[in-house]
Amino acid sequence: MPSSVHRLTMAAIANSLSLKHTLAIRFPQTTTRTRLSSTSRTFRRCYASYANENREYVIVGGGNAAGYAARTFVEHGVADGRLCIVTKEAVAPYERPALTKAYLFPPDKKPARLPGFHTCVGSGGERQTPEWYKEKGIETLYEDPVENIDIEKQTLTTSSGKLLKYGSLIIATGCTSSRFPEKIGGNLDGVHYIRDVADADALVSSLEKAKKVVVVGGGYIGMEIAAAAVAWKLDTTIIFPDDHFLQRLFTPSLARRYEELYQKNGVKILKGASIKNLEASSNGNGHVAAVKLEDGSIVEADTVIIGIGAKPAVGPFERLGLNTDVGGIQVDGQFRTSIPGIFAVGDVAAFPLKIYNRVARVEHVDHARRSAQHCVKALLSAQTSTYDYLPYFYSRVFEYEGSTRKVWWQFFGDNVGETVEIGNFDPKIATFWIESGKLKGVLLESGSAEEFQLLPELARKQPSIDKAKLENATSVEEALDIARESLQAVV
Repeated sequence: MPSSVHRLTMAAIANSLSLKHTLAIRFPQTTTRTRLSSTSRTFRRCYASYANENREYVIVGGGNAAGYAARTFVEHGVADGRLCIVTKEAVAPYERPALTKAYLFPPDKKPARLPGFHTCVGSGGERQTPEWYKEKGIETLYEDPVENIDIEKQTLTTSSGKLLKYGSLIIATGCTSSRFPEKIGGNLDGVHYIRDVADADALVSSLEKAKKVVVVGGGYIGMEIAAAAVAWKLDTTIIFPDDHFLQRLFTPSLARRYEELYQKNGVKILKGASIKNLEASSNGNGHVAAVKLEDGSIVEADTVIIGIGAKPAVGPFERLGLNTDVGGIQVDGQFRTSIPGIFAVGDVAAFPLKIYNRVARVEHVDHARRSAQHCVKALLSAQTSTYDYLPYFYSRVFEYEGSTRKVWWQFFGDNVGETVEIGNFDPKIATFWIESGKLKGVLLESGSAEEFQLLPELARKQPSIDKAKLENATSVEEALDIARESLQAVV
């Protein structure tokens, strides 16, 4: 082996080799860069049979995490000619939350469209269009998902048969939508699942012709899609088996406020309902015509959207080690898998949630952004700090033109313990979660920018708080002032 190739291989291994998942051995960054640049031609000549020219760093996946990881590589000056992104997506990375919000608005309500929401505009950053990746020297392989990995040879095989080489690998494959089985109608025409732009385009096409829409699922996706359907002035029903909206976060009292708002907007809500099957049209065209419930009742529908959750897109990477409790690929606090040189970020990663001392897998854009940035910084520098994420969720609905009431809530922290609810949803309402006298989590609807900024500080510092005093607050503003005052006692 030529000495130059030997030096490159050793540099790539040393850049990510872990000892007992706690220490990392790396050559000084400047030395590593010099060696890599001086051997790049030899490296490419020796591996000319590989389909990708940029082989030092490869990202599998083209969602939010990939876009923010790419930006971080660029910020460290190591993207040009060295980074490759391979994805099943047909377009450059984009801010996925738009797909169940503004993307579904009707034409007269100013719907979102690409290139308007490419990463990283969601966090106030530069819009990374396909041209941006070319300008930065980042190789992108679209519509070609990875189907196999050879860990020993450090190669990937795509669905089209391309063989890719990697030095360090970042898995950012996200999740796939949970689907209804085919035998109960899950694949009928007019049945939709939302995960990418192509899915959203297909749904918009259906909404243009729809008369009766059924949304299955009362969580984030179901609530956001049902709100978008209202903008089309369609007969809309939302069906879910739980007792109330967003059961994993909302309290029954809080959920009731949102349910009443949806009903005022004409949405019919069927709670605690189980679906037996989706029924096809009697004319034999294979199009959905109705939803049949377990109790035998029928809900007519020409468009059905399934929003019942998602599964981590582990694909060919099961060998890296899965977490049996939360799913996904197990990683440490720097997003290293059990295999040196391979990392996993975003929705697919099961990581240590440091603040609550447990392993978690978070399906949220904020985590996708932050985990990607933390991982790349750890890979490229001497950073050894453990990822310290604060759970954060939000939703924005009914934000189209002409809406009589826009909804925007944010939640930070952990929804454990007792709750205190303040406000009348006119438009503000706040819910505080308190455990052992400490404030653990806060949800705020229709807050000001300053009020929203207070929430993460409260959730991270977990101050002791007077529950009785909080319960006696006569307004959301007063309750937040009480919470703010409690921070003063935190050392």
